[in-house]
Amino acid sequence: MKLLFAEDDPDICRGVATLLQRSGYTVDVVHNGRDALNYLTNGDYDAAILDIMMPGRSGLDVLKEIRRQGMGIPVMLLTALGELDDRVTGFDSGADDYLPKPFAGKELVSRVRALLRRTESFVPDVCSFGDVQLDSGTYQLSCGARSVRLGNKAFQLMQMLMRHPNKIMSADELMEHIWGWDAKAEINVVFTNISLMRKNLAKIGSKVKIRVVRNAGYLLAYGDES
Repeated sequence: MKLLFAEDDPDICRGVATLLQRSGYTVDVVHNGRDALNYLTNGDYDAAILDIMMPGRSGLDVLKEIRRQGMGIPVMLLTALGELDDRVTGFDSGADDYLPKPFAGKELVSRVRALLRRTESFVPDVCSFGDVQLDSGTYQLSCGARSVRLGNKAFQLMQMLMRHPNKIMSADELMEHIWGWDAKAEINVVFTNISLMRKNLAKIGSKVKIRVVRNAGYLLAYGDES
């Protein structure tokens, strides 16, 4: 899943981005409200975490604008302000959750998971397709008694394909959603990870296949399905 994190403190940005990435999320980081609004308007995110006090535009301004545009993406607000009136203002503006600073990393991750559970984009702890299961808690891809542990990006790739079985997904779409706008990686990283996932599926004896659709992209199919 892909998150946008908007915060002007570079130390908090580094810590939170690392924490969320280790928890299996793809994270784009911006440092002001103008960039946050631009990314949300033009990107494809499952949730956003916005600091209220940012340069350019405040987190509340960004939240109000995306709600005005009809965007229903779940949003968590972060702020050093913890008074009741501030929380009420945030919720009245369309926030889904509110976390005052300082906060514990484990609580932030727990709240992000809860936020995603309340949306259609929520992914259960174990995804299933055909004869394979993907466990988001252990990153294990299993078929019967056989299993293999995936790396972070390989896990996200397989998770995205399993969320959209039999749907063609282009390399650009996979690249943008998993590696993000600011990634230094090039498109070849998609091809490399697709090849790796095919080997992993064969290794555990699965009949699930990642098929290539010429000039279109990839899709996940089971057995002889096309």
